[in-house]
Amino acid sequence: MGLLENIHDPWDVKALPEQSLAPLCREIREFLVQAVSREGGHLASNLGDVELTVALHRVYDTSRDRLVFDVGHQCYTHKLLTGRMAGFENFRELGGMSGFPKPRESVHDAFIAGHASNSVSVALGMARARTAMGADYNVVAIIGDGALNGGMAFEGLSDAGKSGEPLVVILNDNGMSINEGVGGLAEMLSTMRTRVEYISFKKWYRKAILPHIRYVSRLLRRAKRWLKERIIPENMFDDFGFEYIGPIDGYDLHKLESALRWAKEQRKPVLVHVNTVKGKGYGPAEKAPDAFHGVGTFDPVTGVPACTGEDFSAVFGKALTELAREDKTVTAITAAMKEGTGLIGFQKAWPKRFFDVGIAEEHAAAMAAGMAAQGLKPVFAVYSTFLQRSYDMLIHDVALMGLHVVFAVDRAGIVGRDGETHQGTFDVAYLSTVPGMKVYAPASFAELRSMLRKAVLEDTGPVAVRYPRGGEGAWKKDWDGAACTVLSGGGASGPGVTLAVYGTMTDEAMAACRTLEAEGVRVQVVKLNVVCPLDTAAVLDSARETGALLVAEEACAAGSVGERLLAAAEEAGIALRAARRIDLGSGVLEHGDPARLREKKGLDAGSIVKTVREMLHAEDQA
Repeated sequence: MGLLENIHDPWDVKALPEQSLAPLCREIREFLVQAVSREGGHLASNLGDVELTVALHRVYDTSRDRLVFDVGHQCYTHKLLTGRMAGFENFRELGGMSGFPKPRESVHDAFIAGHASNSVSVALGMARARTAMGADYNVVAIIGDGALNGGMAFEGLSDAGKSGEPLVVILNDNGMSINEGVGGLAEMLSTMRTRVEYISFKKWYRKAILPHIRYVSRLLRRAKRWLKERIIPENMFDDFGFEYIGPIDGYDLHKLESALRWAKEQRKPVLVHVNTVKGKGYGPAEKAPDAFHGVGTFDPVTGVPACTGEDFSAVFGKALTELAREDKTVTAITAAMKEGTGLIGFQKAWPKRFFDVGIAEEHAAAMAAGMAAQGLKPVFAVYSTFLQRSYDMLIHDVALMGLHVVFAVDRAGIVGRDGETHQGTFDVAYLSTVPGMKVYAPASFAELRSMLRKAVLEDTGPVAVRYPRGGEGAWKKDWDGAACTVLSGGGASGPGVTLAVYGTMTDEAMAACRTLEAEGVRVQVVKLNVVCPLDTAAVLDSARETGALLVAEEACAAGSVGERLLAAAEEAGIALRAARRIDLGSGVLEHGDPARLREKKGLDAGSIVKTVREMLHAEDQA
């Protein structure tokens, strides 16, 4: 790593001779493959934009200029070139370097990124702030072709193009979103072409001709327009008001630098279209870029992932495929996440009933409502953090008409190493506000299968089934069909504590229960199978008997199940000796291993035991 180890900040990149850039890019790719193979992360997207990132840092000063990433899946090279090579030692671990841009981490990170399609809007806001405050810096947004599918991207482009603000948007076009690009936009980008001759003519015209013969500038502008129309077709970026150049080979550093410098000089909205290859330079990732989008640990030589068992997403996909066999009205929808949500098998089995809408969650929810209105049973599989974008559609398009749309809410609760932008901590709160919404919380694969069947084939109205990332724990039982299940009532007699939980927190609760009962503490664990609408009867009956209530959940505090249960106990006039909630609080949850995050937030079995002891001790002191 001779070159890379001597890169401590972007000025070291600027100082390199051009002949050293290709070797540097090779070293970066080798480093990324090794680092991600150890810690997991987003690999294919980062391998694809190495040269582009190097060129950006040779043209711009990111300590002042604002470089806004869309999603942030492609920021690893940026982190390497801004002095954070050592951070890859504890990459995505609790207290370590984030896998996404984070302004708190470095002055070179302009804005946090984790959700798609917002970069142009954010960049335009920064450009307008610069103008309003009389400042002097450049603003660049990098957006992928997949993120360009999102409606918000078009809103930003429409406003930015007509704004006249000096702003550069880089379209990193690799023909992929997370899975293969879908829709008319992907087709348009695949056929768009610009000749180098046109760009060369434009540079010559501006430097050699225009300053000397301004009196015929109008005529020359017409001639330029005529020439452009003959060389390239009109495209939507022109219509938005951008000066468009490209596509440019994303691996020709000389052309990349030249194009970026030219765009920087224009002092108006410019869109630079760059063609890249997802997974570039690493054979396994080039052959299967979707599989190497977000990866766990793997063998860097072969690309073979570390052995992992079945997860909730895979179980969901198989169960839905079987339900579709029973009922021809069952359809599946994904927003560019067919692999992540376990739907590849469904697509193969029922291609005419599978719909990938691209990164467009709002559209997916509204389309599902239209399907349901006409008699289909749509199931929208989506990560909890991305379903947030569809909140308006949940109420306006689905709930107001009581339509039967099923939301398979993947990655619910603590997700882990992807951090703040991906933790599924808010869905319990926001889904509980949707009129008529029913929310299941399976704790095992068997429960997921049973609850999904009930949600799809038997329920009516809006329904959600929320489940975590990864595999199941010790709890492997099937659902008994009840809204609540009392799991333990043994141990010592007399006063004790009611412990209410749901989902995979069941494992932590049962482990805590065993420890406490061994100490002579009476514990009743009440497992909530349906968290909305909340059937409080079993919990309140238990709390009356034990005299104390503790609710533990992987969710934000506001709108939590614990908040609702304690309010219900108060309304019912139950005189509890002690009542507490353990949840994820009101802030954001950083990245890290899920087990360590639970421990930090007091949601592991040991912390639950400690909290119960504190509750009982407080009673003794009263």
